[in-house]
Amino acid sequence: MNICMAHRGWSGKAPENTMAAVRLALAEPAIQAMEIDVQLSSDGVPVLIHDFTLGRTTNGKGLVKDHTLEQLRELDAGSWLDERFTGERIPTLDEVLQAVKGRCTLNIELKATSDMYPGIAEKVLALLEQHDMKQEVYITSFDHELIRHVRALDETVVTGLIVGGRPVLMLEQLQEAGANILSMGYPYLTRELTVEAIEKGYKVVAWTLDDPEHIRTVMSWHPDVQICTNHPDRMLEFV
Repeated sequence: MNICMAHRGWSGKAPENTMAAVRLALAEPAIQAMEIDVQLSSDGVPVLIHDFTLGRTTNGKGLVKDHTLEQLRELDAGSWLDERFTGERIPTLDEVLQAVKGRCTLNIELKATSDMYPGIAEKVLALLEQHDMKQEVYITSFDHELIRHVRALDETVVTGLIVGGRPVLMLEQLQEAGANILSMGYPYLTRELTVEAIEKGYKVVAWTLDDPEHIRTVMSWHPDVQICTNHPDRMLEFV
């Protein structure tokens, strides 16, 4: 059966990458996975936020990486979506791991190149070790070298390449990076590539599907394709 993956938590109903969005996703038993975005504060703490700048989803300004955890925690990360969420904070990955453990699969997207956030892979893996959650997560990134580095650090964790286009030799790239997952923007994904990847043992995550007809179409390609969506309720109508 197709897995429903809540994008940045249940971001269709709550501010993305906040504990409110995480809790909403966890409250729906049919949501089997959740995608989140992780960067580092200037003092090296893994935190949840998508953009490299603060302006869109908080009342702060400037780059995430230029702010300490204490500074980031002072920001309002909820009122931009709705005043009901005023006071939501940027959560740490540690907080999210505590909430999610044993409840769903967590797709942790490393929102960085290894040059931008030196040590991000090591810090995330250390937290997973601390919480005994290495078998409950995927670690994914657009940066193929970073995923290769994760694989070199730990051969047991599930890793994936995120792809926003349709490159040639896609499955060969997965093999080269030691990745287990193809996470591809759905406009570029095809039924043929989906079936071939799954039959060769890879997991396939299609993102970000919010239109019900697009969801239904991609689900029809293979029962194992995972659907990453801001609106899990729209997918669950078909499950």
